[in-house]
Amino acid sequence: MIRNVIDHRKQQHRWKRVKAIIEPTWHDNSVADADQAERASAESEYDERSAISLEDAVTWAHALPYAVTLYLYDESAAPPG
Repeated sequence: MIRNVIDHRKQQHRWKRVKAIIEPTWHDNSVADADQAERASAESEYDERSAISLEDAVTWAHALPYAVTLYLYDESAAPPG
């Protein structure tokens, strides 16, 4: 389930093809003033979908059985990090 969305797209009106990344929301617990999320027992540390529609990215992330932060990037963006 989506708990937060961080939109890094420079082309914010592009929705047909984006890069979507999910991480467990508890990864953000150390950020100042962040809400605190509990850690789930069965979760992926990181997953990515490229060339996915914005609608499909939201559906994918929301269907997960644990709290995630959905990061959105332009399709052509270099991997974060």
